[in-house]
Amino acid sequence: MNLEKLKYPIGNVEFPTNISSKQVEGYIKDINAFPQKMIDLVKDLSIESLNQMYRPGGWKIKQVVHHCADSHMNAVIRLKWTLTEDGPTIKPYIEEKWAELADGVSDDISFSLLLLQGIHQKWSLLLDALSAEDLDTFYIHPTEGITFTMKKMLCLYAWHGNHHLAHIRQALKYKGDFSDLA
Repeated sequence: MNLEKLKYPIGNVEFPTNISSKQVEGYIKDINAFPQKMIDLVKDLSIESLNQMYRPGGWKIKQVVHHCADSHMNAVIRLKWTLTEDGPTIKPYIEEKWAELADGVSDDISFSLLLLQGIHQKWSLLLDALSAEDLDTFYIHPTEGITFTMKKMLCLYAWHGNHHLAHIRQALKYKGDFSDLA
């Protein structure tokens, strides 16, 4: 296994050219299921396990959990901007720096798990209320120069959750020992 596979264990996000209503339903299902999947995966981990990296130079499991809370909080805000403004340009954040802040390196992941549960409840209410027209609204990501329709955003965040769950499973599998991959 090469380092790129460790970085993207489920592959990089791929956006279908035309996203069907069935695909949207699948994305929403993945987004709704994410908090419980995360909790089930990390709830019994020791501090030693939480401090294992998913790849050399990558984040520790605890940082992945905290990052998901930060990222999904931003996703809900982006969704709300998109639903209430006309094609807003969102404010990006520097994920790597957020992951190094005190809340990003804390061994206590309980508050991020609670945040994920709460933010996903809000997110689910918003997603269930989306109309077909809402799904075609968009925001602009200035750093990446990409226009994200709501359909594309749902694809991204469904992938994002599964991507980071795979990171945690990978960290637990390797237990910080990547010597056989060199």
